Amino acid sequence: MRIEGMTLSRRDFGGLGLMSLAAAMLAKPGLAFAAASQGEWNAHSLSVAERLRSIAPELRPAARRMIENGFPPITEEVLQAIAQTPMQVQPMPDIAADIPVYEHRVPAAGSLPEALVFVINSEPTLARPAILHIHGGGHVVGSARGEIPLLQETARDLDCTLVSVEYHLSPLVRYTTSTEENYAALLWLHRNAAALGVDAERIAVMGESAGGGHAAILAIKARDRGEVPLLFQSLVYPMLDDRTGSTRAVPAHIATVGWSPPENRLGWRSFLGMEPGSAHIPAEAAPARLTDFRGLPPAWIGVGSVDLFASEDIDYARKLVEADVPTELLVVPGGFHGFDRIAAETAAAQAFTRSKLNALRRAFANG
Repeated sequence: MRIEGMTLSRRDFGGLGLMSLAAAMLAKPGLAFAAASQGEWNAHSLSVAERLRSIAPELRPAARRMIENGFPPITEEVLQAIAQTPMQVQPMPDIAADIPVYEHRVPAAGSLPEALVFVINSEPTLARPAILHIHGGGHVVGSARGEIPLLQETARDLDCTLVSVEYHLSPLVRYTTSTEENYAALLWLHRNAAALGVDAERIAVMGESAGGGHAAILAIKARDRGEVPLLFQSLVYPMLDDRTGSTRAVPAHIATVGWSPPENRLGWRSFLGMEPGSAHIPAEAAPARLTDFRGLPPAWIGVGSVDLFASEDIDYARKLVEADVPTELLVVPGGFHGFDRIAAETAAAQAFTRSKLNALRRAFANG
């Protein structure tokens, strides 16, 4: 996809900062896809004031910028247009010189493709805790490469090593491929812990949005396969339930800014290869479908109260608690999807990030 001389891949679409991407889209008026889903996205029938009403006051300026800048919804047309553009190799983003980063390819099971990973802050002479990170993007966009600067900050804050996976996106692949790519990376991290300078007994998984869903899937796979003793799972507004926005209606004040029900249906349909909300969706694709939560690793789950995923995340935390899994749930009043990044300077965003890091810090200290 070419916009004012800039070529975008699906990796770019999710990897660019949300505000800069919105600005890029607005630089070329009249893009057909920019309004393709306006009719079905109910939030667009509301006034700006109505869309902001349930958002926390300190987060409203960032939310207003998103609305007024016309951040483009992800639609079938968007994905088709991007798919017709030759993939470009993304340049490495500006990264901190004091936190080393290198690429590695991890073999996956059977005939699956190798998984590209970025190894951050590895020092073989140490025995640091480690995080296997999975980026977000609704299963259809996003980039591990684009997350590196933020992950370097996490590595510095926690004095840990991170491995982030550039899994293949849907609908190019279905969940049966991308979830196994992520598991292959986790297994590689565990089996090569000593060479990476990692304590094999202190490995956590972490992800945001769809990446949070992937992290939950990894925790389930690790429990069921018994190959990696996961210490912790950090689920940042995770995408867990295919029924949200499909067979389960969303209240009118939810998701007025950020990831929307139509985008959610598209993301799940692309990931599953079938209609979301149908009867036989497996838990290996949608963690909310799991029936036995016993034995999963301790969890931190954070979400905003007006995020599309608020109800499913609260329900997932409840099921973990009922299964005697130590679980911390943080619901930020008036927080929309991705508020911690889009409004990172606010007290609410900083408290959210601090809670996430402190939960990991405690897990590593007690592991």
